[in-house]
Amino acid sequence: MTDEADHAVARPVARMQAWLTSLPRRLTFRVVLFSSVWAMIALVVIATVISTLFRQVSERGFDNVLSAHLFNLIASVSATEDGRLVGSPNLGDLRFSEPLSGWYWSVEPISTALRNQLRSSSLVMPVRSPSTADVQFDRNFQRSYVEEGPGGEQIEVLEAEVVLDQLDRIARFRVMGNRSELEREISDFASRLYAYLGIFGLGMIAINVFAILIALRPLGSIRSALANIRAGTAERLSGPFPAEIAPLAEETNALIESNRRIIERARTQVGNLAHSLKTPLAVLMNEGRALGGEQGALITGHTEAMQKQIDHYLQRARAAAQRSTLAARSPVNQTLARMARVAEKLNPDKKLQTTMPDTEVVFAGEREDLEEIIGNLLENAMKWADRNVVLSLQPLRPADSRGLGFRVLIEDDGPGIPEDQARQALKRGRRLDESKPGTGLGLAIAADLVKEYGGTLALERSRLGGLRAEVVLPAA
Repeated sequence: MTDEADHAVARPVARMQAWLTSLPRRLTFRVVLFSSVWAMIALVVIATVISTLFRQVSERGFDNVLSAHLFNLIASVSATEDGRLVGSPNLGDLRFSEPLSGWYWSVEPISTALRNQLRSSSLVMPVRSPSTADVQFDRNFQRSYVEEGPGGEQIEVLEAEVVLDQLDRIARFRVMGNRSELEREISDFASRLYAYLGIFGLGMIAINVFAILIALRPLGSIRSALANIRAGTAERLSGPFPAEIAPLAEETNALIESNRRIIERARTQVGNLAHSLKTPLAVLMNEGRALGGEQGALITGHTEAMQKQIDHYLQRARAAAQRSTLAARSPVNQTLARMARVAEKLNPDKKLQTTMPDTEVVFAGEREDLEEIIGNLLENAMKWADRNVVLSLQPLRPADSRGLGFRVLIEDDGPGIPEDQARQALKRGRRLDESKPGTGLGLAIAADLVKEYGGTLALERSRLGGLRAEVVLPAA
């Protein structure tokens, strides 16, 4: 039984959590939605309570008026000795004299000793009186019921049976009020109430939305300041922030400063390591060459392999450290154009065609890393091309690049790389053809740098017949 109760409670909670998860993940939307819904619920509850109270007060007042008219009617009517009902009731309301007004009174004999009945001039035909079995009298010998009036309206009847004299002659006194009129008044009041509260609610929601937008504006300032930091136009969050937001800005600035110190420390350590290993490796290589023979060649070969390994991992460590820099931004168009000019001068027998967009593309990273990536790929293309190399830059839409910003294509008309060996070419130190000079690290370094920036590098068959290298990197 307890498990069933727990499941019964858990199901609505799970549905509520699922509904909250399905809402747009915008703080402004959620705050405005919940405050507006709460305001509407509160206004509906207030309107319902006021309408209920107004109905209760109106019905109580209506009943009091009927009761006062009934007592006045009883006091105004008597019976003569010969059994006639006489009296000139003046209830102080002109509606009792207006035909079919919905307000009537009547005095009807109950005892056989009474012969006639009295009616208001507004009552043109009798109104049915239910039996006492259907509607009973209370202890004050009164009863109240609703009937259809002569004009088709609903009337409320207050009835009493009164002993007129010592002869125990009894007459039935009835005062009838227009119930339909009362219901119309209550309905009109409710309509006006809901209209006024609706206008008030719309105004309140508009003011609420305005206040929320004003209150959340500092968060927009924080976002703009962070965007400036990422764009490289600022180094820290600055500006007048409210007391609730100021600690967040201070902690963010502290985090940025700590990140900057970590990066500088990593760069220093990388530089120190490179300098500390440079001299011992140079000594080993010189000793190997001086020793000569098989042992010298062995020492020289392993020392060169160590040098390659160190260059590779130092390059990767530097890229990883620079990847964490928030403000690193580098122009792509200018960098590629300059590298293309250098490549043409170094390879006068090759023809290099470049295609650049009109818009300026900015790389979200260090210029040295961009030069390292494109330089290795361009050098490889110029080395293996027979005659033609094509270098093109293409900006990408966010939907096409999954958040990345531009594509660089380098194609040549050389022998190319078979598809089954393209992945092997990206491994460090792997050379598929020993006929050309090189260390086998260029493509591997480019692949590692691209990976550090969250980009992609693909080697495919070029439309020129050779290799097609496609690099996709993030843009600012």
